Amino acid sequence: MRSSGVRRNGIGGCLLLPLPCGALLGALGGGGGMSRHLAWATLRLSEKFILLLILSAFITLCFGAFFFLPDSSKHKRGGRASTPCSAPRLGYRSPGPSARSGDEGAKPIPAPFPQHDTTAALRCERLRNKIRADHEKALEEAKEKLKKSRDEIRAEIQTEKNKVAQEMKKKDSKPLPPVPVPNLIGINSEDPTDKDIREKRDKIKEMMKHAWENYRQYGWGHNELKPIARKGHSTNIFGNSQMGATIVDALDTLYIMGLHDEFREGQDWIDKNLDFSVNSEVSVFEVNIRFIGGLLAAYYLSGQEVFKLKAVQLAGKLLPAFNTPTGIPWAMVNLKSGVGRNWGWASAGSSILAEFGTLHMEFVHLSYLTGDPVYYNKVMHIRKLLQKMDRPNGLYPNYLNPRTGRWGQHHTSVGGLGDSFYEYLLKAWLMSDKMDTEARKMYDDAIEAIERHLIRKSNGGLTYIGEWKNGHLERKMGHLTCFAGGMFALGADGSRDDKAGHYLQLGAEIAHTCHESYDRTTLKLGPEAFKFDGGLEAVAVRQNEKYYILRPEVIETYWYMWRFTHDPKYRQWGWEAAQAIDKYCRVSGGFSGVKDVYSSSPAYDDVQQSFFLAETLKYLYLLFSNDDLLPLDNWVFNTEAHPLPVLHLANTTLSGNPAYR
Repeated sequence: MRSSGVRRNGIGGCLLLPLPCGALLGALGGGGGMSRHLAWATLRLSEKFILLLILSAFITLCFGAFFFLPDSSKHKRGGRASTPCSAPRLGYRSPGPSARSGDEGAKPIPAPFPQHDTTAALRCERLRNKIRADHEKALEEAKEKLKKSRDEIRAEIQTEKNKVAQEMKKKDSKPLPPVPVPNLIGINSEDPTDKDIREKRDKIKEMMKHAWENYRQYGWGHNELKPIARKGHSTNIFGNSQMGATIVDALDTLYIMGLHDEFREGQDWIDKNLDFSVNSEVSVFEVNIRFIGGLLAAYYLSGQEVFKLKAVQLAGKLLPAFNTPTGIPWAMVNLKSGVGRNWGWASAGSSILAEFGTLHMEFVHLSYLTGDPVYYNKVMHIRKLLQKMDRPNGLYPNYLNPRTGRWGQHHTSVGGLGDSFYEYLLKAWLMSDKMDTEARKMYDDAIEAIERHLIRKSNGGLTYIGEWKNGHLERKMGHLTCFAGGMFALGADGSRDDKAGHYLQLGAEIAHTCHESYDRTTLKLGPEAFKFDGGLEAVAVRQNEKYYILRPEVIETYWYMWRFTHDPKYRQWGWEAAQAIDKYCRVSGGFSGVKDVYSSSPAYDDVQQSFFLAETLKYLYLLFSNDDLLPLDNWVFNTEAHPLPVLHLANTTLSGNPAYR
């Protein structure tokens, strides 16, 4: 940690000049000064700020004293004392062409003007007088400060703090360049005409209000909520600070549901309390998708500038994570110091594919809104590096060392550690109005390799996506992998070789498998992971894979499949999941995950995840809404379900937007 400048200058100065400073402090100690010094010693560290300011004035006086102390050099040399005002001014003569090899080179010669110039002497005298006056003034101010009570000193300190805070706020609120607003279609929608569907949507809205109101009552300002203990909660992905992750993550869901009073509550907290200048180590990936994604979505939906400004401030805090030999960012970064590191468990210090590969959408929007290409350049550098690398069997391993630029352990997954990398390749193409053909090619190549090596059909006819580990396929699928059904459907249009029908069918098969993982449990909620070994299919085997933590991925796929097919079974499956969540996860203080979906009386994990409000409830609400609410031709959802508008070519910084130039 860096010490403050005041502390270095104040105490350090006196250590360098013990005699004059000691004399001055001693002089001030008389007349009750000692008792005041003892009283000051009892103040808290933050209350010593004014003392440090006074000491800095003393130090200035100490340095100034040198102008008036006798110069001992004149006794040594027997010559004129050298002072700042009377020092002889010397010129230098360069050796000319006739200089001999034995010459010593340039020698000082007297300057061609008088040493004791009258004007210079007057200037020196004025300088001395000014220094004397300044020192006398500082001494008087110091004496006045010493006469004040502790409460007065506290009040002055608070006033100064408030001034500094206001100045910093003004600096951070510097307006960004104007940019063309993308075509924002479908922010609002009419209620569904079908009474049954409307009632189901209203139920989802009521669940959102229950989750939000309990967070507001028991966890306000904390990152998440412990609904049974009824207190705030946080995990190491958010560091040790209260950054209000649930508030930021839930904003766009509140807005979409028409809960505008609640939205304004969140906006007010963000405006007054959301501070990124904290000594806190956070996950670059999680903060990007939840905070930057959430703030950008709230800005586009509401038009409130505070969200855009906060997103840009936070993005600046994440940039030091990219200071690695390869430009592949660290997984973690300290928001204050900028120091980055990787997770200790991640394959010999590697960065994770899903983490450094899930920045593109948000960072492109940051460049669009600021006119600063640094964000776009960071993510494009990652893409270029990946394109140059060899990929075993065309698959991307989950680990890449940011120091060496080499793959770590050869483990490929479309679930945890890999999932959203593939999602963002597709969505980069969609967000660019389908102009980023490089991203589309990378997506198509990756999906073809995944289909060849990872996608299989079980003995019972269930299509699943396994995990590739060191040349061997593990017949296991995670809840996180279930998002892929929606991804295949979303990417069907525009696929190679006119295979749109094939990928839409593949999405439907994955949706069916994931529904089976829910339907084969006691609670009708899906486990964290499930296997396809022997006679057991779509069922969790290990105890540590039987939990459900309010995850959204299965419901996400239901929503995409509904939008593309309008098959009523997807709404039915979504309603079954909503009822199960309301029955088994709802508690008086909010919603909690459960530890065993195969138990009729499961234990709670006592965590209301921020993504429950950002994703699970949002996808359920959209599932029972009309298609004209956030239409997929105009909006692309980031991996935390935060909608960002398509940047049509004429509006993007990448195509010569005037704001960018």
